[in-house]
Amino acid sequence: MTETGTARAGNPERDTLDKAGAENFPVAPFFLPRAWRADLMAVYGFARLVDDIGDGDLAPGGADARLLGLAPQDADDRLLLLDAFEADLGKVFDGTPNHPLLRGLRHTVRRHRLTPEPFLALIAANRQDQLVQRYETYDDLLAYCALSANPVGRLVLAVTGATTPERVRHSDAICTALQIVEHLQDVAEDLGRDRVYLPAADMKRFHVQEKDLAAPTAGASVRALIAYEAERARLLLDEGAPLVGSVHGRLRLLLAGFVAGGRAAVHAIAAAEFDVLPGPPKPGKLRLLREVGATLRGEG
Repeated sequence: MTETGTARAGNPERDTLDKAGAENFPVAPFFLPRAWRADLMAVYGFARLVDDIGDGDLAPGGADARLLGLAPQDADDRLLLLDAFEADLGKVFDGTPNHPLLRGLRHTVRRHRLTPEPFLALIAANRQDQLVQRYETYDDLLAYCALSANPVGRLVLAVTGATTPERVRHSDAICTALQIVEHLQDVAEDLGRDRVYLPAADMKRFHVQEKDLAAPTAGASVRALIAYEAERARLLLDEGAPLVGSVHGRLRLLLAGFVAGGRAAVHAIAAAEFDVLPGPPKPGKLRLLREVGATLRGEG
């Protein structure tokens, strides 16, 4: 399941999966059953790779493009890469895909009878990133999160056999919150990609212009805007938190980790006095553990 070409050090599959440790939340922690860990890593690998394609973060050398059947001159064309990735995804459901991450995903899809829709939504979100760089309203941003984040939570529920309509609703709130938090952490990085995920209507309300987001440190208006959006994320986490109490055992601990990761990240943003421009505020492990405990106890 690895690519043996010499144009890229390492291999596409491992390079993608190794990014799991940098996420705000645990992807497939050790305490889960081995089968769950394998399936969650397969889902993560798909989501991480499609994001890397959309962000232009594939490792140099063009190995992923070659695996997807693209010519070397097309290796940097993100829309072509997404189209080729979607075509290879189709083979997960009715054939044998070329990319090793998708070959691994095929086993997860068959085991849990997963449908194409959540995977296609994640690809659609990254296509949207190539075409839409600004969001006028918070509702517009929520619609984007419904493509870019919520499908991941739905896949987690499906893999663990925990899907119900109410759990999906709570999961969507958590996933949207996690996406918003990530956007807040990455304001400067996103601006460098010519993307702004802070709603334009909110920027206007707080008298923030894009040039203010390019400053080395945030002024009072930017900090007030970030605080406002962070509170929205916190409320969404609280809205989704009943998901944790609706399940039992190791799944409950996993879902608590998702909520706690978001809450700890919000706390880190607040601890930085809402100045996210020098770099992403990241929570420490102790804070994360405290939030896990509070979430398991049902504390907001």
